[in-house]
Amino acid sequence: MDNRKLLPIVVITIIALIVVVGLSSSIFYTIQSNERAVIFKKFAGGLDKEDIKQPGFHLKSPWNDLYVYDVSENQAEETMDVLEKNGLSIQVDISVRFHPMYDKIGEIHETFTRDYVNRLVVPEVRSTVRQVMGRFTAEEIYSTKRSEVEQAIISETGEVLGNENNNIQMKALLIRSINLPEKIKTAIESKLQQEQEALAYRFRLDREKSEAERKRIAAEGESNANKIINNSLTPALLKMRGIEATLKLAESTNSKVVVIGQGKDGLPLILGNN
Repeated sequence: MDNRKLLPIVVITIIALIVVVGLSSSIFYTIQSNERAVIFKKFAGGLDKEDIKQPGFHLKSPWNDLYVYDVSENQAEETMDVLEKNGLSIQVDISVRFHPMYDKIGEIHETFTRDYVNRLVVPEVRSTVRQVMGRFTAEEIYSTKRSEVEQAIISETGEVLGNENNNIQMKALLIRSINLPEKIKTAIESKLQQEQEALAYRFRLDREKSEAERKRIAAEGESNANKIINNSLTPALLKMRGIEATLKLAESTNSKVVVIGQGKDGLPLILGNN
């Protein structure tokens, strides 16, 4: 075989390999387990929002653009000043955990791009926190309705982020701290302390009233019992009880002296020298 005939084939093969190697990063790509991706097809309809690239090895045309999203759980922390119901400024520290919905990467990219955290999540969280806290007073936020405030923020933030226009799955929202102006905080704590003291005092009064009622009922019961006993102690009954007691004393081996009471109803009394 004439090697000169093979030379063009070898040259073309080598050039092809060089081109493939040079374009390999534009042709071959791998999606990790915590990632999803979409492709922008420059010559075939633009962003393909429906074809979400799953974890694994893939090929694409070198002129198409690949957008990879980390879909693992993310966290944003915010410190903000909000106004409560009466216009008082309160500082709140919030943490929110979330991730983009896996099958909605195309929608998120088209609307917010890969900067969706700063363009969507943070503004919506801040807006919802302000709206919710604007419905409560400082005292309610700080003490009496704190759990209700937190639950409202969690519920409303999750609903806003998760709607069909935003496509963010909120996993948790934590209110790390609520800071009031020192004078307001001191006034609220003083009021709460006074309320606790008043409740304790009322409890003591109720307890003492209950004890007094118990004693009154016991005294009435004892009085009624005495009345019943007194009404049943007739002279004949007392005489019979006296005779029975005398007989029992007479049967005792220690009995030595018998003293007869005065009067016709006088009962004998037996005395012993032991």
